[in-house]
Amino acid sequence: MYSTSDFRKGLKIEYNGDPYLMVDFQHVKPGKGNAFVRTRLKNLISGNVLEVTFKSGEKVNKPDLEEKEMQFLYSEGEEYYFMDNASYEQIFLNADKMGDAPKYLQENINVSMLFYKGKPIGLDLPNFVVLKVLETEPGIRGDTASGGSKPATVETGTVIQVPFFINEGEAIKIDTRSGEYVERA
Repeated sequence: MYSTSDFRKGLKIEYNGDPYLMVDFQHVKPGKGNAFVRTRLKNLISGNVLEVTFKSGEKVNKPDLEEKEMQFLYSEGEEYYFMDNASYEQIFLNADKMGDAPKYLQENINVSMLFYKGKPIGLDLPNFVVLKVLETEPGIRGDTASGGSKPATVETGTVIQVPFFINEGEAIKIDTRSGEYVERA
């Protein structure tokens, strides 16, 4: 169990029977009355955000969460199939539970999958992925790194902005958290 003194950003707690991620918190000590903690909680299953106030010293449960290293195998429509690296068991996850992850998934990439009471509820990609540029306008002589950007389609079908000097067939490094070009790979 966690006490309100253990609260911090990124803490995962169980509230009303669901797992929540603590997005923000603030300890408040009014001049009159008891201290309390104002929090913003994001539901890890539905993605809804709540604002909840806890009395100072109140306790909350730890959720039954487990994180496993999984390997992406393939996708079929809206279902994405993964294999547990330890037991070789295969599971699938619907696209609606994955957020922006399908934009950067390529075969055999390792991801960290989050399970709640044995059921998959989401995944975390590596911070950076290397993808090949399939389609972009050709570079023109005199283009520099600081001269602006152009759209490029990478092998997963995602369109991102890249500098003018990037050409088709080149591999580029992309930040999965922001979806931005980082560097040539």
